[in-house]
Amino acid sequence: MAEILVVVDMQNDFVSGVLGTQEAFDIVPQVVGRVVDGLNRGETVLFTRDTHEADYLSTQEGKHLPVPHCIRGSEGWEIIPQLQEYAAHPIDKPTFGSQYLGSLLRARDEDLRRQGQPGVEKVTFIGVCTDICVISNALLAKAFLPEAEIVVDAACCAGVTPESHRTALRAMKACQIAVEHEGETD
Repeated sequence: MAEILVVVDMQNDFVSGVLGTQEAFDIVPQVVGRVVDGLNRGETVLFTRDTHEADYLSTQEGKHLPVPHCIRGSEGWEIIPQLQEYAAHPIDKPTFGSQYLGSLLRARDEDLRRQGQPGVEKVTFIGVCTDICVISNALLAKAFLPEAEIVVDAACCAGVTPESHRTALRAMKACQIAVEHEGETD
């Protein structure tokens, strides 16, 4: 069974830096455990990395969130130390959702089907922020792979606030994205 685990934006700025939250800090052990478990089970593990340039404040996002973060090359841009060994080639994304990730998922699905295999059957998302980048990428995956099971592991996600995390989980459920371990985050 072809399964992919996507670790969204587990970067210093979102965990302990300028946009860090206690909730993001608290999920680190679960995220590390889920990555190790996924690798041991043969899942393909992909990492995304929020990536902005020095002109961030002049961008559309910077005008709405005037907090410079994840500036390419900065310490805050780096994947957290606990996950660096697993994130050799993160997918840099300049906005919430990654079109490249969607294309990569579709290409993997097509490659498997050409080989006579069922294709990508399941894509699981973990990371931060549930209500911004996790939801954006999960919905993109659903659009690129409409027949794959798209899952969000709530126990390995954190939102900007606990309430916005729960709201995002409800929105994803409405879009036929499975939510696992939801009660473990409250």
